[in-house]
Amino acid sequence: MIVLSHIQIAPLLRSFRKSVQEHSGGVSLSSDLGLTLVTAVLSREGVLFPDGERLTWTNAEVIADDEVACFALESGSIRKIQMFSSVTNRHCSLMPTTGAPTLLIAGFPMHRIKGTDPQRDTMEKIKAARPTGRALDTSMGLGYTAIHAARAGARVTTIELDPAVVEVAGQNPWSRELFTHPQIERIVGDSFDYIESCGDGVFNCILHDPPTMQLAGDLYSGAYYRELARILTPQGRLFHYIGDLKSQFGARIARGVTERLKAAGFKRVVPVPQAFGINAFK
Repeated sequence: MIVLSHIQIAPLLRSFRKSVQEHSGGVSLSSDLGLTLVTAVLSREGVLFPDGERLTWTNAEVIADDEVACFALESGSIRKIQMFSSVTNRHCSLMPTTGAPTLLIAGFPMHRIKGTDPQRDTMEKIKAARPTGRALDTSMGLGYTAIHAARAGARVTTIELDPAVVEVAGQNPWSRELFTHPQIERIVGDSFDYIESCGDGVFNCILHDPPTMQLAGDLYSGAYYRELARILTPQGRLFHYIGDLKSQFGARIARGVTERLKAAGFKRVVPVPQAFGINAFK
């Protein structure tokens, strides 16, 4: 499946409008949101990809005009990669960046994108968490955390509440390893229910990158943190994403989270400002 955004198409469209004759022929173009390049052929009818798919200039204009959407090209037609969730009653979709796309839920990006991109954002979390052994990713999303934790050598269990998010991830070229990596186990269900079913001390590392408190307040609760402490090994580590710890809002959230983590049994809680989160140890 070919997946495109304004980042790939807008420059091509601007260039082609100047002179059809000058720009006819082969051009290098990404058909998977910047992961790889292919050679496409330009003509008056549109863009012909190596697999035979054709993007008309009319559809190219639709893509170029939408800066917050990614589009799948199939059988000559385009469709926005977007799902309506019956679980949350909110839309979720892919939003392009200069690197990997982010997930939008109800219009809120689920990764840092100001001054960074989702891949660099994820790598800061991985550096902070240092996942080894058996790792739990409590909020799958597009799966970037699970993918990089598995690449680091961990055996990862990742949980996603919303089947609509899984559908969006399945159409994201940057999420392919989420569905193919042998060290990643995907679970669709409630994170709280899953951890309650786990035995004591079964995870060496927990990566907790929940949606905002407004969207998932239960994932910031003392009861949830007590369960995380219970399933973590004595030498284990919890990385909890918060947001910008230097901001007034982030600092306030971090104070409340720190208090609840300590009450839940975590003896040491350490800020990790470069990763916009905190590490907690039993």
